[in-house]
Amino acid sequence: MASTLWIGNIQFGGISVPVKLHAAVSQDRVQFHLLHKTDRVRLRQQMICKLDKAPVPAGEQVKGFQVDERKYVLIDAEELEQAEPEASRTIDVHEFVKTGEIDPVFVEHVYYLEPDASQKAYGALAAALKDMDAQGVCTWVMRKRAYFGALQSAGHALRLNVLRYTDEIVQANSLGLESFELSEKEVGIGCELIQKLTVHFEPGKYGNEHQKKLRDMIEKKAHGQKIALFTPKHLKPTEPGTLLDALEKSLKGAA
Repeated sequence: MASTLWIGNIQFGGISVPVKLHAAVSQDRVQFHLLHKTDRVRLRQQMICKLDKAPVPAGEQVKGFQVDERKYVLIDAEELEQAEPEASRTIDVHEFVKTGEIDPVFVEHVYYLEPDASQKAYGALAAALKDMDAQGVCTWVMRKRAYFGALQSAGHALRLNVLRYTDEIVQANSLGLESFELSEKEVGIGCELIQKLTVHFEPGKYGNEHQKKLRDMIEKKAHGQKIALFTPKHLKPTEPGTLLDALEKSLKGAA
């Protein structure tokens, strides 16, 4: 059983559903430590004053916001507390929207919610969200931070997606993409190629090859084996004038 990160209540329309919050993602990645090369002792970070060139103890450190090149606004711990959101144990659902309306770019983090008491109310909410293909837009406070998110059904369970705020999203139209024309044949072959390669999503087919290679390399070095270094391959981009030929060749290879 995953550890409980937070306990609260989903609340909307006079209904309150007690829940426990759990992480939906577990990352098991290779972690490296930074060592002194000569004696292989772990290094530690220090806050060094650029003027004095000496470490500054924690009691002499203060947070500051830079307003221009040489000016900072200093904020102490008591003042920071004034800006903290009011503590709460409630996930307030303000409205419901169709699932497809929330662009995946907004999703920052994902949690699972487990019923804390009322199994029936929890199950009814999960079933209703699934049947309506809807998500509940909500806000809550956790660990002195205010969150904006979406409550959705994940089968018989409830999932809570932490969403980014609108001003954090970089709009695609800011990329300055050039407009260009494509022939019906180019678009048609592209669609046909995608159709031939379309399958049901099976994420289990894909593993983290980078992590596997790291672990294999560490295992070999731990046993005194030498590591062979390879030069990475660089693919040439498809030239605009050869796009149709490249699509036709790819389509034949996918047949």
